[in-house]
Amino acid sequence: MFLIEKSLFTSSPRLSLLRPPRPPCRNHILKEAYRRKFPVKCVHSASTMADTAEDNTGSLKEQLAKAFEVSLKVTVPSEPEVAPLIAPCSRKEAGDYQCNNAMSLWSKIKGKGTEFKGPQPVGQAIMRNLPASDMIESCSIAGPGFINVKLSTQWIAKSIQKMLTDGIDTWAPKLSVKRAIVDFSSPNIAKEMHVGHLRSTIIGDTLARMLEYSKVEVLRRNHVGDWGTQFGMLIEFLFEKFPDRKVNDQDIGELEVFYKASKQRFDSDPDFKERAQQAVVRLQGGEEKYRKAWAQICEISRKGFEKVYQRLGVHLEEKGESFYNPYIPGTLDLLRKQELIEESEGAQVIFIEGKKIPLIVVKRDGGFNYASTDLAALWYRLNEEKAEWIIYVTDVGQREHFEMFFTAAKRAGWLPADENAYPKTSHVGFGLVLGDDGRRFRTRSTEVVKLVDLLDEAKTRCKAALVERGKAAEWTPEELEQTAEAVGYGAVKYADLKNNRLTNYTFNFDQMLNDRGNTAVYLLYAHARICSIIRKSGKDIEELKRAAQIKLEKDEERKLGLHLLQFPEVVEEACTNLLPNVLCEYLYDLSEKFTSFYSECQVVGSAEETSRLLLCEATAVVMRKCFHLLGITPVYKI
Repeated sequence: MFLIEKSLFTSSPRLSLLRPPRPPCRNHILKEAYRRKFPVKCVHSASTMADTAEDNTGSLKEQLAKAFEVSLKVTVPSEPEVAPLIAPCSRKEAGDYQCNNAMSLWSKIKGKGTEFKGPQPVGQAIMRNLPASDMIESCSIAGPGFINVKLSTQWIAKSIQKMLTDGIDTWAPKLSVKRAIVDFSSPNIAKEMHVGHLRSTIIGDTLARMLEYSKVEVLRRNHVGDWGTQFGMLIEFLFEKFPDRKVNDQDIGELEVFYKASKQRFDSDPDFKERAQQAVVRLQGGEEKYRKAWAQICEISRKGFEKVYQRLGVHLEEKGESFYNPYIPGTLDLLRKQELIEESEGAQVIFIEGKKIPLIVVKRDGGFNYASTDLAALWYRLNEEKAEWIIYVTDVGQREHFEMFFTAAKRAGWLPADENAYPKTSHVGFGLVLGDDGRRFRTRSTEVVKLVDLLDEAKTRCKAALVERGKAAEWTPEELEQTAEAVGYGAVKYADLKNNRLTNYTFNFDQMLNDRGNTAVYLLYAHARICSIIRKSGKDIEELKRAAQIKLEKDEERKLGLHLLQFPEVVEEACTNLLPNVLCEYLYDLSEKFTSFYSECQVVGSAEETSRLLLCEATAVVMRKCFHLLGITPVYKI
């Protein structure tokens, strides 16, 4: 039996459309965006309780919102657009969730001839008008109309049991967006991926996974730097080193060393520099030998990138700068027709209100730049790929560029002025990876740390720890390798993802590989322990799913069950706010709640064994889905 799960990734064919852009269209449906403290929008409309049957689909929070929506329409029919404000109870002893509409509703209706005398009577009426539901055990009023809701313990148990029967995918949240693009990783050709690419790659992959789980069609885009003036330098150096043009990958050696040598030549030799500049013109003009050399350099880089992506279990489709280059002239023509592009000091620019400098779209020498490429890519993504949400994952240092670029697109009418409407764009910024000295993470020789070396080190350390624990004698060599990879790579990912992405974080192997505290190692071991409990019981868990029932009789059982049911709304919050750390917090809390449950409730050999084994299985299932969304491979024994 394999210890770990393997994911299979397939590639999509590269799309190549060479016609000039058509005028931009605005036929996308504009939709309301969710927020972190989002009021849940409900899909049905009812004027009375009797009109509406109980809707038991959607997350726990959504189902509560649907019930309260019915009550709100009965309580204040004059305010049909009021959306339920549902949140977990701030005081757990008061209930599980609360409805917070009474005060804001009172401020809307007072002075309009209402029968109510204040927010608390409004809250009492909302509570009275709730439709009958198996979900709600009891309600109570607190303060100025806050409605505390205690969920039915039996309903919680049945909901978990249904998930075990129907599968965890039935808990996937339902987002309003249908197709999204996540633009992430984006290394430069001829340079190795380093630790700086780690955050974009794993944050982008996790966002894509969460959206995909939420039934969004995700186009994963690798916007590599494969076009520009540096290629003239590289190609001319290649021709100089190999004048007969007979060259293979091994001849070039490490591409980054080759790049540094060509750069040194470019900076020190004026004749070489002039030839390199001419090589750019010939490359862009389509001369065959230059295009062939460019393609070979790109392919060598791709092979290096793919080694990293395979280790990380990340799949992307490359559409680099060169793909969008043919669309730039037509895109800029559209903007010129709208009189958005102006001349300024020899360059062509778009002025952005509130910014001291304009967005340069054509340089003084007539060349294009990042802004012109990004505008062409955005036009293509909106009009050809029909994306409703385009997410860019880069460091926070590029925030101003994206603000200006998005504003230019809004001025052109490509994006709505309302930031909460679709189609929309989002910049997912992230902080730096720091060393123990508080500075940017580098090697002792001040070189940036290569990502492949970092991953190798994590695996090596994990393997050494496993050998020290005697696992080499217990496991096959294949099991040892697979577990070292799963734990080592997972530790690197989780150490990054558990932090709010906007902050810097310190890269420390000792901390991330610690088997105590909020680390991937601790969580993976916790999952393996749950699997061990189920194995040691000797029971057929699939048979238990069919024949046994979950009963949440002790307080720790109920707390664990409620936390399991909150998984869908946590995924939705993480997607909506583009914050993977929200899911990490949930996963760690789940592990802690399971530990409390297991400490208080005997499983194997108890009178409640079958019920508690199912609760163990439900916890393991949700943990595995969390691991999958974070790009971490679970282990089943340790």
